[in-house]
Amino acid sequence: MKIDIFTLFPEWFEWFGTQRHVAGALASGARLQCVNMRDYTSLSGGQVDDTPFGGGAGMVLRVDVMDAALHGHYGVDPVERARQRRVIALVPGGRMFDERYVEELVQEPEITLLCGRYEGFDERIIQHFCSDTLSIGRYVLAGGELPAMVVCDAVLRKLPGALGAPESAVEESFSAALGGDPEYPHYTRPAEYRGWRVPDVLLSGHHERIRHWRRERSRERGQSG
Repeated sequence: MKIDIFTLFPEWFEWFGTQRHVAGALASGARLQCVNMRDYTSLSGGQVDDTPFGGGAGMVLRVDVMDAALHGHYGVDPVERARQRRVIALVPGGRMFDERYVEELVQEPEITLLCGRYEGFDERIIQHFCSDTLSIGRYVLAGGELPAMVVCDAVLRKLPGALGAPESAVEESFSAALGGDPEYPHYTRPAEYRGWRVPDVLLSGHHERIRHWRRERSRERGQSG
């Protein structure tokens, strides 16, 4: 998989790329590339935004700057590019990011993430250059860089080489193995601490009973959520 991130702050992702599971996925063939939109603007002073028509506070990322960045990086009209691959605008009002969305993206050979900033995108960017919109929650952040990291983290950890034990990603929250329910509780040593004891079933060594107990706790968490 290849993930391209269009951002005004590519240096933010240097730390992200050093994280163990991300580095593991990259070492196994995945690619993560940041594109600085400011490198493609023809406006003076590296300008990428402007005041909104109709008035109002804040600045808006310009459609001509995004056009130049996408065209300059891919060498094709961004309108056509959005028909060839998932080009996703990270916006508060986009489609909610969940496990189903993650599984969709994992199947893609290439995806592009567009990080908003200031008051967001000129709407024509979303309408003509994007195939999707994506939101990690109904709240507002200063920009799309943190959501981009969330998306990359969720997707890359499912790729070969990301996790030390591949089975770690099989039975986890919202997975098919748990019927889409949250993961069950976990305990470790000491078996008793300040009078708080680990459930006896987990100490029994009876694997079928443990499996059943975990599945029931998972269902309970799904129902309470």
